[in-house]
Amino acid sequence: MVEEHGPDQDAGKAEAVDALVIGAGPAGLMAAETLARAGRRVVIVEGKPSAGRKFLMAGKSGLNLTRAEPLEAFVAAYGSAAPWLRPMLEAFGPEDAIAWAEGLGQEVFTGSTGRVFPKVMKASPLLRAWLRRIGAEMRLGWRWTGWEEAAFAFDTGAGRRLLSPRVTVLALGGASWRRLGSDGAWAPLLAEKSVALAPFRPANMGFAVHWSSHMAPHFGQPLKAVRLIAGDRKVRGEAVISARGIEGGGVYAVSADIRDGAPLALDLLADREEGWVAARLAERPAKRTLSKHLAQALGLDPLKRALLQEFGRPLPEGPALAALLKALPVRHEGPRPMDEAISTAGGITREALDPSLMLNALPGVFAAGEMLDWEAPTGGYLITGCLATGLWAGRHAAMWNA
Repeated sequence: MVEEHGPDQDAGKAEAVDALVIGAGPAGLMAAETLARAGRRVVIVEGKPSAGRKFLMAGKSGLNLTRAEPLEAFVAAYGSAAPWLRPMLEAFGPEDAIAWAEGLGQEVFTGSTGRVFPKVMKASPLLRAWLRRIGAEMRLGWRWTGWEEAAFAFDTGAGRRLLSPRVTVLALGGASWRRLGSDGAWAPLLAEKSVALAPFRPANMGFAVHWSSHMAPHFGQPLKAVRLIAGDRKVRGEAVISARGIEGGGVYAVSADIRDGAPLALDLLADREEGWVAARLAERPAKRTLSKHLAQALGLDPLKRALLQEFGRPLPEGPALAALLKALPVRHEGPRPMDEAISTAGGITREALDPSLMLNALPGVFAAGEMLDWEAPTGGYLITGCLATGLWAGRHAAMWNA
């Protein structure tokens, strides 16, 4: 049931509710359904005019729900947050994400890299089925603005509203894609309540590059069959060159390392050993130009040759050129703006929460999803992480003040 404004309310008087969920993204909806299944009467409030906006945006690229791989490998993708999130991912991991989607009538398939998608390759049918099933009241266009005494305060189309819940789950997202609702505006509200926060940082983002004019014809072209090198990390993947810089799945996979100071380099011949490259370079006929030899003998496409000129000039010769082709340094100006990032790191620290994801400073208030200080690469880890933390918070919130 969706109500835009909720029941009439006397000015300044708080409406009593049993269980309140603030935020209608994947984490919030999972928490709400879990609370409802436990018998709690749930009210979901969402600042935007509709639910799941960032979830729907993810569906435009097919909605990568999870990754079909052993649990140990899956958990390891969460990096330094893996020990913290492990029990939550054990309770709701890749197999559970698949079963959840299928339980909502969405058949899935697994791609060659293990990524799992709905067969319809979009999010809207899944979201519609989920909203029908949840069994909670939803109030749209309610923007949380903090507290008035002990009550949660909201700006709505009908004016200021106050809610006094017995238990609350916060699931307001991170700080990217502001227009979809994840604006991080909740951070100062919690900071005022002495909740420890880590600064927001972009995650799964591209990097700005000030290209020379000769790169313009290559904007929008995919960079394929490369290995991205970020310090000690090497990831085979693809990227896209744009007027703004370099981005794409391969870049996102190493973006945290680069953001944190690792240099970025490209192996332009990921399928070849450096010795083979050096040998082929040495076979260049005297009358053949280097550009033509790179194309014919090494199979370097125009984009890769352009990148070599962009970042490698003046080009060395012999073995030094082979080494450059296998590790071409990329000069960049740092991450693209945080609002363009797919996700964010930072938010509520692990130390600010107890093992049930309840805020130590605010008994009876739980948190989930991208509000928490964790990050993971794209490839299904983000959505599964949000669903898992939403389930975990919802289960424990259901037992609070029941």
